[in-house]
Amino acid sequence: MNLDFSFLSWQIVSSFIAKGFFFSIQLTLVAMICGIALGTLLALMRLSGKPWLVWPATIYVDTLRSVPLVMVILWFFLLIPLLIGRPMGAELSAIITFSVFEAAYYSEIMRAGIQSVPRGQQHAGYAVGMTYAQTMKLVVLPQAFRNMLPVLLTQTIVLFQDTSLVYAIGAYDLLKGFEVAGKNYNRPVETYLVAAVVYFVICFSLSMLVRRLQKKIAIIR
Repeated sequence: MNLDFSFLSWQIVSSFIAKGFFFSIQLTLVAMICGIALGTLLALMRLSGKPWLVWPATIYVDTLRSVPLVMVILWFFLLIPLLIGRPMGAELSAIITFSVFEAAYYSEIMRAGIQSVPRGQQHAGYAVGMTYAQTMKLVVLPQAFRNMLPVLLTQTIVLFQDTSLVYAIGAYDLLKGFEVAGKNYNRPVETYLVAAVVYFVICFSLSMLVRRLQKKIAIIR
């Protein structure tokens, strides 16, 4: 089999691949922001010590972390339209699914980050008259975010890789763009190889940046 990459051009990139790339980035950023926000709330619920908050958060996190992502993607895509009575669209379904699913993983990261902050910091907040919410917001969470920032970014890189799973519901992501280009020009092998290289370059570059950031945070400590 002879590989021929000569058909690849800027026209193909702009016509097929760019749209998928922008959606993959959008999906990653929205899921990261929503996932961290919801994950932080879940982490605080699990650390609150109140059973009526601990148990729902624990069930949520443990359930989603025990189910393959592609199954969750299919569940949301097929079941939500039945509940709301109208189709939701593959892209919107993917955004909601990833935000909800990633929150379970970000929650565990944030819980570890909060627990890494010395308990004396929390007691100091209480000593100056702060409430639990104020202590978490002003004292504990800023330190937890700094401690866990490299891990949060690493999880985001994994999230970007996982966006390729939206092929299961037909969403037009980066991998889908390469697939469509390959089918249109009858060069599926070449386009999948280029797709693998693109994913590797993006993820490897981001991993190197996270590693440098981790070293800087270690120096600050």
